[in-house]
Amino acid sequence: MLLDIDGTLIDSGYLHALAWQRAFAAHGLTPPWWRVHRAIGMGGDLLVREVCGSEVEDAVGDRLRDEWAERYREVLPEVRAIPGASDLVRALTRSGYRVAIASSGAREFTDAALDLLGLASTDVDVVTSADDADNSKPAPDLLTEALRRAGGSSAVLVGDSVWDVAAATAAGMSCVAVRTGGTAAAELLDAGAIRVVDDVAVLLDTRWRP
Repeated sequence: MLLDIDGTLIDSGYLHALAWQRAFAAHGLTPPWWRVHRAIGMGGDLLVREVCGSEVEDAVGDRLRDEWAERYREVLPEVRAIPGASDLVRALTRSGYRVAIASSGAREFTDAALDLLGLASTDVDVVTSADDADNSKPAPDLLTEALRRAGGSSAVLVGDSVWDVAAATAAGMSCVAVRTGGTAAAELLDAGAIRVVDDVAVLLDTRWRP
């Protein structure tokens, strides 16, 4: 079982969007909120180009990413765990699944999320972050690396964005999607999710498991 973090295990999607908007504003950029939120879940190395275009990426992409990190650190104390998230991780482990965290965020923020969830890296089999793949979501690299490190031959991803679904599809995996990232169920299903539920607490019901 591969688990995304932002928007899936922790309620951080809108705070990521806020941090990005503040980073853009610091450089005189005012992209619409919906476009920023729509891009949350893809790697930060791709988000600037997706939201503001190639010229902005080429001119100030790295500076925007640094600014975003600073802005996200400011709002990090406001992030909350999704109810049931820690329970799901522990339930999957008890059921005999190999569990890997597969986040496209920086390792600094992945570690902060685990602390928030009351989990240690030793509570799961593998923890991966953006630092562990050359290409971020929606590319499949991070998922295939997490699967390789976990020693599995197949996996299901639990994620919250169309970018998670796309990465899972490209990796030959199924994706169960949650709505806590703010994406509509219809869009997640259209992207290829095999099931959409409100939040990870629903997945504590063992009947959903493959």
